[in-house]
Amino acid sequence: MKQVIAIVGPTAVGKTKLSIELAKVLNGEIISGDAMQIYRGMDIGTAKVTKEEMEGIAHHLLDEKSPDSRYSVAEFQKAVRVKIDEISERGKLPIIVGGTGLYIKAVLFDYEFSEAENRLSDELFTQLTNEEVHAKLASIDLASANKLHPNNRRRVVRALNIYYQTNETKSAIIEKQEKKLMYDVTLIGLKDERSELYKRINDRVDKMVVNGLVEEVKKLREIGISRDAGAIQAIGYKEIYDYLEGVMDLETAVDLVKRNSRRLAKRQYTWFRNQMEVTWFDVDIENFEKTKAEVLALFKRG
Repeated sequence: MKQVIAIVGPTAVGKTKLSIELAKVLNGEIISGDAMQIYRGMDIGTAKVTKEEMEGIAHHLLDEKSPDSRYSVAEFQKAVRVKIDEISERGKLPIIVGGTGLYIKAVLFDYEFSEAENRLSDELFTQLTNEEVHAKLASIDLASANKLHPNNRRRVVRALNIYYQTNETKSAIIEKQEKKLMYDVTLIGLKDERSELYKRINDRVDKMVVNGLVEEVKKLREIGISRDAGAIQAIGYKEIYDYLEGVMDLETAVDLVKRNSRRLAKRQYTWFRNQMEVTWFDVDIENFEKTKAEVLALFKRG
């Protein structure tokens, strides 16, 4: 089996920094495990790694799609597995890093997507509001509905499509098919004390605004990216769209970005803790070399 490292954990915890440090020591290349960093023009709000931060380490699956295009977990699975093969054939170590749990799990486990999951049709639901579509899903597949926000219409509709086209719920299909790992995987998780992590999240959002988050979102609107595009449902974009459209003032929008990011971090940690056998490490931001050394010791122990 091919060897793969996956670095997971909540947003802003230090996954990108650790991945680059490990890639330098272990002769690795990095594959983005963030569902939103695949989109061009969405750099600041997704905290996309910069050229300077890469330190010469090859990164994959960044900036490959327009924000108005669809990108499914099935596409991600296929693309990452191709990259794993290519990187391994070069004698390098593939390192997947990100916080989009379902996407990463779909790559690592032998999950097969049905044809229905690769199709998206809203024809049956055009007369229903987002809340009504979500309620319909909840009546059929409560487990999937609980994981999806009503405004994430695209994914809600996809889950409904799966049921109507296969007569099985998405959650039941996932539960049946998550059987075994496809690779020799080392799963590394980063965590931090909640108050410290939340402070870093708040500080990072403030830095995003200073670095031009509002201007980035303006450019997306100017090139015609709809408020309803799947990519714009990402935290940091939907809130600034609301500000630019006069729904709220900037201070309120930024506060919402912080709040929603904190909530995301909590969900991410809980998801990875419950869904995967992860070896967790406490992050020491003030002395990151200590964190790096502790993680590398895992490999020295075999």
